[in-house]
Amino acid sequence: MRIARWNHADGIEEGFVVGSETGDVVVPFPDGATVADVLAAGLAAARETYARVVGHTPASGATPLSDVVLLAPLVPASIRDFVAFEEHVEGVSASVEGVSHVSDEWYQAPTFYFTNPHTVIATGDVLYPPETKKLDVELELAAVIGGVPGADGALAPTANLTPEAAREHVFGYTIMNDWSARDLQGREMKVNLGPSKGKDFGMTLGPWIVTADEGDAHRDAEGFLRLRAELWINEELIGDDLVSNMGWPFEELVAYAARNSKLVPGDVLGSGTVGHGGCLGELWGRGSTLPALTEGDRVVMHIDAVGEIGNTVGASMPAPPVLAARKRPRDRTV
Repeated sequence: MRIARWNHADGIEEGFVVGSETGDVVVPFPDGATVADVLAAGLAAARETYARVVGHTPASGATPLSDVVLLAPLVPASIRDFVAFEEHVEGVSASVEGVSHVSDEWYQAPTFYFTNPHTVIATGDVLYPPETKKLDVELELAAVIGGVPGADGALAPTANLTPEAAREHVFGYTIMNDWSARDLQGREMKVNLGPSKGKDFGMTLGPWIVTADEGDAHRDAEGFLRLRAELWINEELIGDDLVSNMGWPFEELVAYAARNSKLVPGDVLGSGTVGHGGCLGELWGRGSTLPALTEGDRVVMHIDAVGEIGNTVGASMPAPPVLAARKRPRDRTV
């Protein structure tokens, strides 16, 4: 199943994307339900709704996908972004530090940062970056958390999950582009905190959520999703990798996120950037002379069995100047 949100003549609608003999169509959820409602109800309930609404042929009122404008497929409750590809870490560390290096700590546990769910944009949207000379992209697959109702109808708890239990909470997957201003990010990381404004301006999610059962068909013996991921810039293939090259399968990322914490339906967990050219930063570390992104560049990301997203880079977003810290006298008395 594919689940999406879109703009139509009557406003925002949310529902299923369904294949038909004449092409993909979108079919709204019944009774005004939203993606948030469907995520909370869980995957089993979504299957029942799909069978009831769509059946074997699209329901009446279906609209050709080509006639609507897709929105981001959900309004995330939160976004955690991991760094789960060793090859990406090798390349980016060489770009930043001049030497390719993966710290011992990377292997000990999957690491993530929280980013801003309010700056999410959709496939097709124009990205307006901050003032930066090193605009970059990051090709990722993201898991979307759904509810797991218990026998009493209440949602199963999500704190301190085992990987086996965590897998049940993965509702589906979507493509993520974690846009990055590498010059801003580099300054921030020298303070041993961040990234912050180097990321806090745009993240693409889309084109829809593909339910987890679709991904399971590509799961290998160790639980990794063997899916090809590609990054294209201005119609040139820049990088490609298999999602199965992650250091941890998704259920282990979910379990770690839930460690001494909790997850809720609508949380998004990014895999981190794939290796072998999933971003320019990695390629720069390997000696590439590809330029940073600039206004007018077209970025397209494709992941097998999930779909494709594309965005065009717009003009830099003007902002007031940043004020430097003032040196203070460190007085201890009034």
